[in-house]
Amino acid sequence: MMGAAQPNHSQEDTMGVFTTRPVVMGTRGVVTSGHYLATAAGFRIMEQGGNAIDAAAAMCFCVNLLEPQSNGIGGEVPTLVYSARERKAVAISGMGWSPRELTIDWCRANGIDLIPGDGYLPACVPAVVDTWATAVARYGRLSFSQVLAPAIELAENGFPVYERLHESLASSYAKFNERYPSTAEIYYPHGRVPETGEVWRNPDFASVLRMMCEAESGAGSRTAGIEAARDVFYKGPVAERIAEFIADNPVEDASGSVHTGLLSYDDIAEWSASVEEPVSYGYRGLEVHKCPTWTQGPVFLQQLALLDGFDLASMGHNSSQYLHTYLEAAKLAFADREAYYGDPAFDDVPLDTLLSEAYNSGRRGLIGDDASLAMRAGDTGNGAPAHAAANVAEDNRRALGVAATAVRDLGLGHAHVGDTTHLDAVDIEGNMVASTPSGGWIGSSPVIRGLGFPIGTRGQMFYLNPDRPNALAGRKRPRATLTPSLVAKGGEPHMVFGTPGGDMQDQVTLQFFLNYVEFGMNIQEALDAPTLFSTHFPSSFYPREAFPGRVTADSRIPAGVIAELERRGHVVDSSEAWTGGKPMGIRLHRERGVIAGGAAAKGNIGYALGW
Repeated sequence: MMGAAQPNHSQEDTMGVFTTRPVVMGTRGVVTSGHYLATAAGFRIMEQGGNAIDAAAAMCFCVNLLEPQSNGIGGEVPTLVYSARERKAVAISGMGWSPRELTIDWCRANGIDLIPGDGYLPACVPAVVDTWATAVARYGRLSFSQVLAPAIELAENGFPVYERLHESLASSYAKFNERYPSTAEIYYPHGRVPETGEVWRNPDFASVLRMMCEAESGAGSRTAGIEAARDVFYKGPVAERIAEFIADNPVEDASGSVHTGLLSYDDIAEWSASVEEPVSYGYRGLEVHKCPTWTQGPVFLQQLALLDGFDLASMGHNSSQYLHTYLEAAKLAFADREAYYGDPAFDDVPLDTLLSEAYNSGRRGLIGDDASLAMRAGDTGNGAPAHAAANVAEDNRRALGVAATAVRDLGLGHAHVGDTTHLDAVDIEGNMVASTPSGGWIGSSPVIRGLGFPIGTRGQMFYLNPDRPNALAGRKRPRATLTPSLVAKGGEPHMVFGTPGGDMQDQVTLQFFLNYVEFGMNIQEALDAPTLFSTHFPSSFYPREAFPGRVTADSRIPAGVIAELERRGHVVDSSEAWTGGKPMGIRLHRERGVIAGGAAAKGNIGYALGW
């Protein structure tokens, strides 16, 4: 295997290198998140004696409130934790299961040939609260009430509306007033869009968190208190209200029909987050960990396994040869995602084969000089599955035995690339967290009146062909796009990172990781560098379209490089500068006792902070 030598880690030096922000360095802890107020909350938790897990939990509840157009407490939060005490990495399944009653047979009987991306049908159990209850109880130090305090303060006292939130609310004004009036009641409290800089409050959201704190206060121990708090959400008035509201307030969705929700109180009450082994791959002396195949996370590792056979550093950063090689590897890895990934509690995913050198040495030979326009899933022993190359809607209809229904053409831009956020936390003891909150955003489902938040729509990612992985079944986790990353070295904590961005997440973060590991950039320089991403394969979001050969590139990539990619057959769309995710990350330099972090300037509001 070829590649760059491990960089020396005066690597965080910034002399002579322009970066949009400094590399943030500290000796006690560093936190980063999608909103600067959430980052401040995580830092505050560390000052109060909390560790990285406590800080991450606090930041998540804050971004649920602060970035409602991108995520919410009714959504999901796949999470990776490195426990300094246990000296190991774990994945916490921040992905709720689907309703028991939502099945392929139900879809066939009710004229659903693509699960819509809005309304109640795609709702899964809200996963945020129990993910953090599990993490804080097992790996944290503080009470749940301490962790929730910053979010309660922000919800009750308010926070200044920032430009992107204002723009999101302005663009949805008619929709919320006409279709989601409970959302309009919360977000347009004076009957108008709040202005940038105007203080906005969500008292219903604060009331939910306060109910959990009150339940915790009556318990006898820290662990019992955290369990009592989460039970308010899953077995008490919150779950009852969710089930009641979605049953009594039908909404129209992208299917063109009006539906009530199928998610029941029992679906919510009987779900809990699980602590699982991550999926891992060794690259350049590093152990890279991802969540299992209830996310797309292992596709990051498959791309690494393919690229492991190339001397990337010698190609030059963002050269046409490097970017072409990367894009072709991404196409191969994502074709395997379509062919094989699904909830491992239901689907047998051949990860040992997919990450093996024998398999990848053969797959590398498919990377030629020109762009491929085919979906080329690999053969893991039983032939390459035909469904991997099929149009998702057509494959669903064939399996269901139904004729096509109208599909709302939402275009290439409808990829939820701005929905989702991310956060990381590292403390000097060696605890690390990478977490990617998403779903439960206000744009696709109405706010539950009295609770201050909507439920998620992640079930749109299921297929309706029962013969393929990630096929819909009751109480199954859909294969989410959400994909935090955690890296160890010699079993010791090393690095965490992630980004929002739908299907492109494991493309943007891979380029950041290679910038750092292969090209020796400091962490902020690696985050700032322009990226591109492929939309060659089917989107995970309704209406599940693929755009063969299509690439979206940050306009900062030189015109000559773009021209050479086009000569090779890539179809390149130029995006605005400083777009393509909002990556952030933290590196622990344990030998120095220093933690270094950063957040890309993309999206404006993500920040890192350390001490």
